[in-house]
Amino acid sequence: MKSNDMVWVEHEEGTPPLTSNTDFGAVDTLTEEQIHAAALADPDAQPIPRGSDEALARAGLVRVVNVKKLRERLGLTQEAFAAAYRIPVGTLRDWEQRRKFPDAPARAYLSVIASSPQVVAELLGSAA
Repeated sequence: MKSNDMVWVEHEEGTPPLTSNTDFGAVDTLTEEQIHAAALADPDAQPIPRGSDEALARAGLVRVVNVKKLRERLGLTQEAFAAAYRIPVGTLRDWEQRRKFPDAPARAYLSVIASSPQVVAELLGSAA
């Protein structure tokens, strides 16, 4: 099935894994430089650009805060993080387990939390 220029493969539980003609022994012998050169030569396997958000945007990508790593960096449980930043705990769990992804306003909010967690928590605490 093809949709939006992406190929999706339906794989039912219990069916045998897909096979390929890839020689993984040969792949294992490649150096990092050879792998990088091969990726650059393949228009469908371009590496994700490093650097600024502008460079990512030019490639059609958006930097997303890793919610679980942010919460762990702050030393908070899911419940404490959700309460401090007024995010429903179910939503937080969905984001952390990648069942759902934050929409644009939520990504912006998470970026603000990542840059100034204490300020955001204090502002929300004083607004209660």
